Amino acid sequence: MVDDSTVHTQSAERPAEKLRRAAAQALPLPVLIPIVATVAALAIGVGLIALTGNSVVEAITAFWDGMTGSAFDVGSSLNRSMSLLLVGLGFIFANRANLTNVGGEGQIAIGGMMATAMALHGGAAALPFGLAFVVPLLAGTLGGAVWGGAAGVLKSKRGVNEVISTLLLTFIALPLVYWSVESFHLLRKPLTPTSALPESPEIPDLTKLPMLLPSDPTSPLHVGLLIALVAVIVVGVVLAKSPLGLKLRAVGLNRLAARRAGIRADRLVVTAMAVSGGFGGLAGAIMIQGQQFYLTSDFSSGYGFDGLVVGLLARGSAAGVVLGALLFGFLRSGSIAMEITAHVPSAVVLICQGLIVIAVAGSSLLVDKRVNHG
Repeated sequence: MVDDSTVHTQSAERPAEKLRRAAAQALPLPVLIPIVATVAALAIGVGLIALTGNSVVEAITAFWDGMTGSAFDVGSSLNRSMSLLLVGLGFIFANRANLTNVGGEGQIAIGGMMATAMALHGGAAALPFGLAFVVPLLAGTLGGAVWGGAAGVLKSKRGVNEVISTLLLTFIALPLVYWSVESFHLLRKPLTPTSALPESPEIPDLTKLPMLLPSDPTSPLHVGLLIALVAVIVVGVVLAKSPLGLKLRAVGLNRLAARRAGIRADRLVVTAMAVSGGFGGLAGAIMIQGQQFYLTSDFSSGYGFDGLVVGLLARGSAAGVVLGALLFGFLRSGSIAMEITAHVPSAVVLICQGLIVIAVAGSSLLVDKRVNHG
């Protein structure tokens, strides 16, 4: 005999259970959690602004204007997002083979240095229009690929953990860039009465990326956006639909089993890291040729580490990389404007970014458990 209270409890729980399942189908948990984490982190950021004694309304207004206030602001935000997107794509490409590339900052640095050297001293400016800016882009991509591939070789041949090797290679790349802009026989521009800063000369106009909206001279948006969109499509297709993506997944799941199945696992490890580094190098070249136009020792400005976070939050999805890159790129623009206009420290936005990462990373275990247990 069934107790009436039990029947009543089960009947009361069924509608709630149906509602929960319907909500989960309408908005999957892996999509819902980043949204909730972002909103919660921004809400905490508003609280932090209030604690600083600044006007919350003024800060939010400046923040929004810095992201979308004009064609220049939108273009600058998108340009920043491109670099983060490319580094994030490189991260998920390597991560498909269970490799973690944390050296995006160094790969950006090498890519920017190689692009600058090719634009200034490699004869790129003498090439016909088109090749003049394409060749430095290729040089930067190649530089990043070599830097990432070196970590892949160490991993496949000597078993060196790629997290350690890519991080240490970053600590080599950044001083190399500093050395190049400090040395007059390398990339440093001659001293003048008005400028003694360690930086390279401005690259020739022909080697700069063409503007995407030439009819609007106020917009800094350049053709790097098209390059980034093509990269998203290529990576998404390769990882989801191609034999290479399947082999990378097999290597990531079990390298020994992949070898026994006839897959050249070591070669794929080097390839994955080289491609990952190449995306970082391309990001550095685009930053120089499309935005800054000359090399400085700190031009990478943390984009490699932010791009790493974008890749982590994307959880292997190329579309997720796009969303994460847009979020962090626009947050960067807003934080700069907020600090200049409303005098609110940009560290508030950095705290929000950290909270987003912690919330999403901490909840990934919950998502995985629910997926594994149906």
